[in-house]
Order: sequence, then structure tokens, then C-alpha cells
Amino acid sequence: MSVQVPHPFPYQGSKRNIAHHILPYLPTDIDRLIEPFCGSAAISIAAAACGFAGKFALNDINSALMSLWVEILERPAQLTKEYERLWYEQQTDRKEYFSRVRAEFNATHEPHHLLYLLARIVKGSVRYSSDGQFNQAPDNRRSGMKPETMRRQILGVSELLADRTSLSAMDFRESIMTATTTDVVYLDPPYQGVSFARDHRYYRGLSYNELVDVLALMNLRGISYLVSYDGRTGEKHHGQSLPSDLELRHLEIYAGKSSQATFLGKHSETVESLYLSPALVNRLESGRSDSAVLAGGIQGRLHG
Repeated sequence: MSVQVPHPFPYQGSKRNIAHHILPYLPTDIDRLIEPFCGSAAISIAAAACGFAGKFALNDINSALMSLWVEILERPAQLTKEYERLWYEQQTDRKEYFSRVRAEFNATHEPHHLLYLLARIVKGSVRYSSDGQFNQAPDNRRSGMKPETMRRQILGVSELLADRTSLSAMDFRESIMTATTTDVVYLDPPYQGVSFARDHRYYRGLSYNELVDVLALMNLRGISYLVSYDGRTGEKHHGQSLPSDLELRHLEIYAGKSSQATFLGKHSETVESLYLSPALVNRLESGRSDSAVLAGGIQGRLHG
């Protein structure tokens, strides 16, 4: 049986396409799944669709993004109406209209404006200026997700998460302070080397040492967590591996062919790292039979 997984908007670094590789490393006894860098919340949505966890906690330091999540979960019908209005209004001059909505969003941070912008930019590749202004250009070949499709995606996500999800817009350290040993934390922090560039791919950067310090504290507290962080394309490595003294289990997940390499006439494959905490490994090994059955069943079941 396949599971249809709704996704209301594309987002830089989303794990939507590899969620089926990550979910088998979630234990079967999760009280709450916490995403401190939620973005498009691809893992939480997939986990909810497949019956993982009783509760979810989504957090992102980008307060405008979290305001959009509030609308998705609490006022989905109104949000879809606002998006539909914008989508139809753009038809006379999509390029000029995008620029106008982007300027309005930077001034007001209205959630429906952000949803429209995310639907129109190239591959969900968000960019911010040094002063925090949304400055990515549109993909003028496309109009963005059609209103009826957007309505289905938003209502689908709201149905999955609305009554059992807490939302916050705070520093990731604060968002995991309440994590207990029955929870699981999935961290998908900004990739190294892209957070502090002139054209920011992420709302706020995160240093390697900051992340390592927090992971060490989580180990001391016995918190179960997974981290998607570095990776490689062919023989080229992206970022520094997490240190061995954290005693993490390092896995590699095939993420498909590199679109950039294909454009250049090469055929390199992209591989992403997934790290499992000692506490999580212990939980998985203690319930090995259940996890093995679940891992076998989840492969190929998720469809967007």
C-alpha cells in the first residue's frame, strides 16, 4: 500500500525525496518528533503519514516561515483562498507581480505572500540579503503550483498535523530543551559553507562548533537524535564530518544524481550523511525485530 504525502511548498534542502530512507531509523516508540530546523517539515509530514509518533514539534528561527506554518495548520482554508487570489492576479505580468509581492512581503511578512514566493522561485532555493531581506528571483517559466493543487496539499498537511503539533520560532537550542528520552529529535541544520555567504541560502547561519557542542549535551542527556549534515557528490566532499568523539553512527544515503553535474555533462551521484546518536542506536537495537519489519515496509511506500 502506498502512502500519499502532501507537501505545500518546496524549500531549500528539503528531505522530501529521501524521507523513505530516513524514516526506518526512527524507533517505533516515539512520544514526540522534534524538528528544530523544520523548513518544509518533510520528515515530520512523512512520519505522520506513516503513523510515527503521537505528537510533533516544529521550530525554525525564521519567524515568517513559522507564521506560514501557523496558517497552514490553523487556518488552511483562508490561506488557500489568499494564495488563489495571488495566483490569478499574477497572470497579466508574472515577473512584475512577483517583484511587487516580494516587496510587500519584505515590508509586512504576510504568510500568504511567502507561500506565493516559495511557489514561484527556482527549486525552492530561498535567498536572503545580508540585512535579512528575501531577494531570490522568480522562475519566470512557471506560474507556481496551481490553486487547486495547493489547496489539496495544504489541507492534507493540516489534517495530518494540526491537532498534535506545537510550533515555535526560536533558536534551535531552546527548541530542544524540553526533549525527553522518549522523544526523537531530527536535526537538518544549514549545510556548511553556504550559511555565511554574501547571498544567504538560510535565514541565519550555524557554525560547526555550535552544532557539535549541542550534540554533545544531548548525548549527556540521553536524547535520541538524527542529524543530516554533510555529504558528497562523486569524490567531492561537502563540509566537515561530525567528530568521532560524539560516538555517532554514520550512514550514507543516496540522494540521486547531481543536477549541477548533469548540466556540466558529468554523471556524479549525491550522497548525504545521516548520523544516529548513541541513545537512538540503543533504542533501535533493543527493538531490532520491529525496526527491521518497519524498515522493509517503509521503502517505496511514500509518494508526494
